[in-house]
Amino acid sequence: MDEFHTLSSRPKLVGKLHDSQEILRHPSFLAIERKIALHLIEIHRKTPRLARLAASHRKWLLTQTLFAMHAGRDRSDPLSGLTASRLMQAAAEFDVASRNTAASFLSELVAYRFLRNVPDDTPDRRIRRLETTDASDEAMLSWFLGHMACLDELDGGNRAALTQTEPHLFTLAQPHAATALIRDPAWKHPRDSIGHFLWSDIGGLVLHDLVSRLPDDAREHDRVVLDGVSPTEIATEFGISLTNLKRMFKKAETDKLIGWEKARGRLWVSQVFIEDYFYWQAAKFAQLDQSIHWAAKQPPPSN
Repeated sequence: MDEFHTLSSRPKLVGKLHDSQEILRHPSFLAIERKIALHLIEIHRKTPRLARLAASHRKWLLTQTLFAMHAGRDRSDPLSGLTASRLMQAAAEFDVASRNTAASFLSELVAYRFLRNVPDDTPDRRIRRLETTDASDEAMLSWFLGHMACLDELDGGNRAALTQTEPHLFTLAQPHAATALIRDPAWKHPRDSIGHFLWSDIGGLVLHDLVSRLPDDAREHDRVVLDGVSPTEIATEFGISLTNLKRMFKKAETDKLIGWEKARGRLWVSQVFIEDYFYWQAAKFAQLDQSIHWAAKQPPPSN
């Protein structure tokens, strides 16, 4: 009876969206896309080095995977959790990156103190186990809560508030979502219109910057003009060379997805470009929504 009372008295998760198409078609989706874009840019400003390290889509996939491994560690199993060999194996298995790329990425995260080596507690001295640090934990939690808050705005839910009062929901949901997203073609393989941005370093942040400028009626027109777009300022903001940034823009210009008006700082963006970005983002939001609901159904952790 006491166990039943404990389970029945737990706070309930409110809000549920059925799939990515419901999210994509939601009349408020443009507004939350601006909101999450600004939130992700703010994470970059708070931890620019970490944001830069995970700002390409490939490194984003690696980052989510390594966090999932860390969160899934079984304290009774010294071989579980995040190890260099496990990440390299997963990177190759899911065709995310080469083993060398994964190993190099881990080395960067350790060098900048976003990961740390765990004192040798494994029976196999050849295994290198790592764990996340406070700085990277805070950034990932902020990323997660930002998305929960946006989902809540779509349906009046309480995902963000409940996660803050029950932190284990984040620990359960993040690995669940990461696994789903790495297997979801809609997320893993962004459409070509936006792909050349996303597979480039910092390209994701550049897209977020453009999306954050969209007007309320952006989805109603074949193209929309964004004011005040300065490649020089964007390059400075995100620490990317102007040459690399112009290369990203040039590909989209050649494909007639974006273009410059005669007036300085006025960039037009096509509806195809916007909707392809929204389609990609809707896949992420849908998997995160499913994952928080899955997490809420799991038994609470025993203390």
